[in-house]
Amino acid sequence: MASALSSLRYGDSLSVVAISGATAVLCEAISWLLIYRTATYNSLRASIERHSRKLDAMKSGAGGSGSSSSSGAASSAPPASSRAKKMDRVETSLKDATRELSLSKLKSGAVVAAVLFVVFGLLNSLFEGRAVAKLPFAPVPLVQRMSHRGLPGNDPTDCSMVFLYFLCSMSIRTNLQKLLGFAPPRAAAAAGGGLFPMPDPKVN
Repeated sequence: MASALSSLRYGDSLSVVAISGATAVLCEAISWLLIYRTATYNSLRASIERHSRKLDAMKSGAGGSGSSSSSGAASSAPPASSRAKKMDRVETSLKDATRELSLSKLKSGAVVAAVLFVVFGLLNSLFEGRAVAKLPFAPVPLVQRMSHRGLPGNDPTDCSMVFLYFLCSMSIRTNLQKLLGFAPPRAAAAAGGGLFPMPDPKVN
């Protein structure tokens, strides 16, 4: 496929984009086979969404009750304390579920990383030392280190395979995950309970 596209105008660019798209589809198929179709993943995802809705409802209820309870501060203190403890428990459950979801993706992540490594090596051997595209402007020096990496000459608008493949990999796979419904839940990102969560500021 790469050799057939290379004979066309902008063939090198089309080859890199096509291979990046095919790789993204393959990676998502591997992730679906190993992760997304499993009962564990679906259960954790449902748990994250359920805890997130419950936490949002508790926060909105706390805000409404706080604005309407201007009298009787002493009598309203115990309910507020109990509500805060319940919110802490829900937040902890949400972070735990998010962490388990991240751990469940490690197996497919290793396979996907191996696939990406092989594809990158293949593209590097095909387009080494060749400009696969022309940038419409001269990038800043920091970006130019990647966009002109491994290319001969001093033309700052020459685009290397590494830079184009990097851009395609990020954009195509991210949008493909959203299209297929495989994107991580928004509540998981908001919870911040990944593999290396930030320390809880409430804990001294």
